[in-house]
Amino acid sequence: MINLRCSGVFFLLLAASAGALADSQVYIWLRVWNDQHKTALQQSQALFATLRVLGIQFHPQEGVRLARVNTSLLQQDGRPVWLVVRLDGSLTQLDTTTMLPQIKRLVTHWRKAGVNLTAIEIDYDAPTSRLSDYQRLLMAMRQGLPSDITLSITALPTWLTSPGLRPLLKAVDSSVLQLHSVQSPGTGLFDPTLARRWSRQYALIAPHPFYLALPAYGSALIAAPGQPASVESESPLWIAAEKQELSVSPRQIDTFTRELEQQPPHHFSGIVWFRLPLDNDTRAWSLSTLAAVIRHQPLTSRWQWLALPDKANASAESTLYELAIKNTGNIDAPLPAKITLTTEDCLAADGAGSYRFSEQTFSLTAPALLRAGRTQAIGWARCSTPPQGKFHVNP
Repeated sequence: MINLRCSGVFFLLLAASAGALADSQVYIWLRVWNDQHKTALQQSQALFATLRVLGIQFHPQEGVRLARVNTSLLQQDGRPVWLVVRLDGSLTQLDTTTMLPQIKRLVTHWRKAGVNLTAIEIDYDAPTSRLSDYQRLLMAMRQGLPSDITLSITALPTWLTSPGLRPLLKAVDSSVLQLHSVQSPGTGLFDPTLARRWSRQYALIAPHPFYLALPAYGSALIAAPGQPASVESESPLWIAAEKQELSVSPRQIDTFTRELEQQPPHHFSGIVWFRLPLDNDTRAWSLSTLAAVIRHQPLTSRWQWLALPDKANASAESTLYELAIKNTGNIDAPLPAKITLTTEDCLAADGAGSYRFSEQTFSLTAPALLRAGRTQAIGWARCSTPPQGKFHVNP
């Protein structure tokens, strides 16, 4: 297993063994990088020791898809990088002669660009019946990749009862057990009871240090009539159908990681968070939320009422106020379900965005999160004095 170095301040995230600090790593999953990656990398230096970056995908219909990774940013960042190779679950042929040359070319390209590339993670949602085929692919990759590259895989909970899991894990140096997925609309993206059971089971099987992948994002379950459900997360699917938003509570994850800290499974090495927060990634947790969870800070959500006068729309009798609310806590929080306008001298009012106004109350029309530090417009009111609001927040 490769030694990973921490940049900046060290955080005691999880004590995997006596006298050792567990790693805190993060996935970077978008195929097209933008200017927001630079800011996110700079702001996350003290949080994550290692970056796991999606670099290439193999798909049966679309072929090979290279992510447009900004290698100069990774070179400037300096942290150890794991190249994530995504194999689509619908692949029927695991052809080493096709995949390995593509991966080796990418390894060479990244290293020539100055990227501190230390490991490769193969992410393949293999059916349990194909684990032996997957094992043969990994053994061939191990032989063909540079000897200084750590080879790892993403492991799925559905493999835990398969006799093929043990030999599969022996073919690699490390692994990460994915504890987040859409099980059902009822359980959402993360079930702590199942996650505890899976991590303990995995610890009895894994012959090497392993990581746990935890969610720091939300998704939408899209169900179009007559079609199987689709999952929308970092990129919109543009499907005309009803969406059911699925989110993960920071408090729920915080409780889970605290329990891990108290009773770490054998061989447990740390957490890989999915995914690096970007400013325009509205379903990912904000960096402040993720930092608060990692550091085990008190998780608070507070709401501030804002009534901003529009001086261009003021008279001797009344003033038009733009109304908004601000999340002044340190975690992303669900928008208040209702906000009552408590001022009695308002002549008119109306909602805006996700809020509708009726009978002195602004009502939320669809559940949504507001990131820590962000402001959300809710409407306007024309009043004789500055209007006040009362929040009604669902538990």
